[in-house]
Amino acid sequence: MKKSLLVVPLIAALAVAGWYGWTKIRAPAPADGLHLYGNIEVRLVNLAFNASGRILEMRVAEGARVEPGQPLARLETNRLQALRDAAAARVEAQRQQVNALLAGSRPEEIDKLRAELLEARAQSLNARRSRQRQQDLAQKGLASPQDLDNAETVAEAAAAKVQAVQAALDLATAGPRAEDVAAAKATLSALQADLTLAERNLSEAVLASPAAGVIQSRILEPGDMASPQRPVYTLALTEPLWARVYVDGPNLGKIRQGMPAQVSSDSFPGKRYPGWIGYISPSAEFTPKQVQTEEVRADLVYQIHVFVCNPQEELRLGMPVTVTLDLEQPSLTTPGCGQ
Repeated sequence: MKKSLLVVPLIAALAVAGWYGWTKIRAPAPADGLHLYGNIEVRLVNLAFNASGRILEMRVAEGARVEPGQPLARLETNRLQALRDAAAARVEAQRQQVNALLAGSRPEEIDKLRAELLEARAQSLNARRSRQRQQDLAQKGLASPQDLDNAETVAEAAAAKVQAVQAALDLATAGPRAEDVAAAKATLSALQADLTLAERNLSEAVLASPAAGVIQSRILEPGDMASPQRPVYTLALTEPLWARVYVDGPNLGKIRQGMPAQVSSDSFPGKRYPGWIGYISPSAEFTPKQVQTEEVRADLVYQIHVFVCNPQEELRLGMPVTVTLDLEQPSLTTPGCGQ
């Protein structure tokens, strides 16, 4: 009788345990995703002039938000402007020489040479006649050998002048040689390159922001000497930010490049910022000391970069964050903050 009384409570207990286990098996797994921990990072750019000179103006201060192409500082440009003007003057002078060669001789110059040729021929004809008269007189014994020699010399000189004027007229009519034109054009190209370089140096007297960001440090001031080796500003590129987090080996196979993520911070409770996995380290490392996880710190982990959108500029450099990954969501085909 006692045994039968003990069996009934035992059967009831087993039935309750079985029902509880069955309901637990049917219950869905927690859907809060994979949680990773890390800090917000930004890319820093040291901005320097590409030219050397004394700083004339610094236009922004630390903490200022700047846009791409916005002027940040300017050098003194008196010397650079003078070099540019001199190069432009040399280019213009050489261009006029090229134009003169291409245009050839003016019609007035050709007409002048033709007139000189007619005059030279007339003088040559007169010199030949004078020589002939001296030869006739010499045969009769009425002219001295010296008079005959003078007449010969004058005739030869007149004939040479005809040839010289004829050659000048031929050159003027034919125009410049192709080699001379090519050499003049090559010189013009070299001078134009010098002008381009001078204009480039002048434009580089203005330091512009290469991207949107926030001025983190203002290193130099007006009056300082700047050079390509001396940074003027440090720019923090804030779009997009990224969080450096770490994942352990067992969970590494669950994540993929481009997987969407949600980033949260203790500074703004309840607010989540959209992001995506942009980088997965190919090699393992020991867990850094600053990472706060529930696992043993000596475990090997893999560094992950999670890019995060920060439209209201609430996330800051070094801020501790929690990254939540929904392992069921597919990777983004074109990740970005514009989606």
